[in-house]
Amino acid sequence: MLLGLAATVAGTLVPVVGAPVFAVVGGVVLSPLARRRSPAMAPGLHLAKGLVLQLSVVFLGAQLSLRQVLSVGAESLPVMLGSLGVCLLLAWLVGRRLGVPRDLRTLIGVGTGICGASAIAAATPAIRARSNDVAYAISTIFLFNVAAVLVFPPLGHVLELSAHAFGLFAGTAVNDTSSVVAAAGVYGQDAVRYAVVVKLVRALMIIPVVLVLTTLNRRRADLPETSKARLAASLVPWFLVAFLAVAALNTAGLIPVAAQAALHHVALLFIAVALAGVGLSTDVAALRRAGARPLLLGLILWAAVSSTSLGLQYLLAR
Repeated sequence: MLLGLAATVAGTLVPVVGAPVFAVVGGVVLSPLARRRSPAMAPGLHLAKGLVLQLSVVFLGAQLSLRQVLSVGAESLPVMLGSLGVCLLLAWLVGRRLGVPRDLRTLIGVGTGICGASAIAAATPAIRARSNDVAYAISTIFLFNVAAVLVFPPLGHVLELSAHAFGLFAGTAVNDTSSVVAAAGVYGQDAVRYAVVVKLVRALMIIPVVLVLTTLNRRRADLPETSKARLAASLVPWFLVAFLAVAALNTAGLIPVAAQAALHHVALLFIAVALAGVGLSTDVAALRRAGARPLLLGLILWAAVSSTSLGLQYLLAR
């Protein structure tokens, strides 16, 4: 909990880095100490990586109004869906070719294609990912988020993108919200507003992707047959249902603005606490054994999402 609080404060002071990265890195640094005290810390780490992680996803729903899905218009949805489809397909094909473990390539693909740490947080319980894979995926996503903040604004000027076009580009190709704001801010508030809406709508893609991952995980686990109704219910993680319920309440105007802000801060804190638990559970030696191939996969996916977003915008504008 203390590490998560410290990471949240650090993320507020350095928003481009963000609390999730501080939490994971801090946890990894302290993981040798945690492993020596494993029996005493095990219950707390299990709670952080389980219920706290799931609640963080639920509270993120307070930032999303379902009306925003319609407000982004016909232009942005094909770009979002196209870039996500390309990312997930390449994560599977290229990840297998590179020999990246299944869960790790899944987390890197979901994190790159949807919304970074939040998507990884939602996918982790669905596939029961190991802490090592989560830590590596978060670090990879962070690296290319920083690269996007540095590279995308000059690239947008070279390509002579309008504020609207750059907002769509940043919203579909940058993951963390603070990084989206940092990149789009060069183009002014119109670009920032549109980019943030696109980014929030991308978060909805968590739902179908996690449902598919949950289904595949159950099949791999060869769980016993059950009734269709019970099977359908078991395939829907409770926190996704709660996420949608909170988003629906926000859409109906039943969550005050002050409460939205409070829930957003609580969600960020819970994500930091959960990822601190992930970091503390990480086997550093296993990260070294993973090598640079997952990082290469992250680079390929980042370049693919960026080029797909720009390419689809160009094709749709013709």
